[in-house]
Amino acid sequence: MAIACPIDLDTLKLRAEIQSIYARVAADPSGEFHFHRGPEYAAERLGYDAAELSQIPRSVTESFAGVANPHAIAPLPQGATVIDIGSGAGTDLLLAAFHVGPEGLGLLYASMGAGALVAAVASGWTARVKRQGLTVLVAVTVWGLSIALFGILDLA
Repeated sequence: MAIACPIDLDTLKLRAEIQSIYARVAADPSGEFHFHRGPEYAAERLGYDAAELSQIPRSVTESFAGVANPHAIAPLPQGATVIDIGSGAGTDLLLAAFHVGPEGLGLLYASMGAGALVAAVASGWTARVKRQGLTVLVAVTVWGLSIALFGILDLA
């Protein structure tokens, strides 16, 4: 038996509203929202490691608006590949980088990906990269291919 929504729900409008709200959080996390956000919330309510959160720029963590802590499930081993779907501000992926190290790989997919990219650039990791131009070229290529792939999968 199929379950149908008893009201005429415009799912496209709902999706657009949700994207709009989270885009506003990315642009101005200090604004008025109906949900918690920020590093204090992440540490106090969701059990994130406050010391690890403090190693990420505040401009990243203040946009955090997650609802769970995937890092509490199990430790991430060195060299692991992490895929963060619906990553929001990218905080979880940046925290994962502390554990998987330089041999690890992190992929994210979210509407706030641009904010995560800015956060990654601002977090200081670029100082350790020897060939920054090539690294940026590879990252942009992988990002574009990932978005295209997820777009195709979303249409299916």
